[in-house]
Amino acid sequence: MFRLVLAAAVAAVFAVPVVAEQALTADAIARRVQDRDTGRDARTEMRMKLFDRQGRSRERALTMISLRGRGTPGAAPNAPRGDRLLIRFTYPNDIRGTGFLVWEHPDRDDERFLYLPSLGRVRRIAGSEAQESFVGSDFTYEDIGGREFDEYTYAIADENASWTPPAGGASRPAWRLESRRKEASAEFPRVISTVLKDSFVVVSAEIYNRRDEKQKVYTVHRLEQVEGIWTAMNAEMTDALQKSRTELDIVSTDYNVGIDESAFTRRELERGIR
Repeated sequence: MFRLVLAAAVAAVFAVPVVAEQALTADAIARRVQDRDTGRDARTEMRMKLFDRQGRSRERALTMISLRGRGTPGAAPNAPRGDRLLIRFTYPNDIRGTGFLVWEHPDRDDERFLYLPSLGRVRRIAGSEAQESFVGSDFTYEDIGGREFDEYTYAIADENASWTPPAGGASRPAWRLESRRKEASAEFPRVISTVLKDSFVVVSAEIYNRRDEKQKVYTVHRLEQVEGIWTAMNAEMTDALQKSRTELDIVSTDYNVGIDESAFTRRELERGIR
């Protein structure tokens, strides 16, 4: 899965010289973003803040657990074939218990499920809904749960880009990578991402709509190493047309904590908050 947001939140460094990486093709860079080592699993507490066009804000709290699939760097020998992801909202009461579950399948379409406690049932998110808003935020299900790698083509827009942390610090070499959806009717058919050469972390992305307008911008504001893993501690998505934005802040995160595949079943999703 090429996961724009949460992959950036759990992105590990590859100890590979930058000079050697300059020869990578666009497809190879995208694969490295998708397959980089992020540990066997992770547990993360987050805060989400949503701002509307009037500047009014709402705050949410959520937990995320993830498990790497078999064949990816750092995965356990008995890991599932594809990655697993489960998000649960814990605050406020009107969204508490809402859950989002993703099963990645290497040989077929990924499966996404949304649990709404007010309805008491699980709803499958169809592929045609992947670019719709994730629980009212400026992020989409695809941003959170991952893109189908083969649904996009990739090209290097700039081999010699750089990224300077917004809070200050030394600039880091990067690529600008264009991802173009093969299905031209998609709501957001084109993305240009800034990918760090030393770690394959996506630190920013410009997201274009069907009219080829730059509608959304994803920005990492604070990038830190946690347990040796580069982690986007603060990031946001802005929407120029809606005049809204959504901030994501990591409160705490732990890697390699021993999460089992049994934590990612539909039954667990339906249990909600315990």
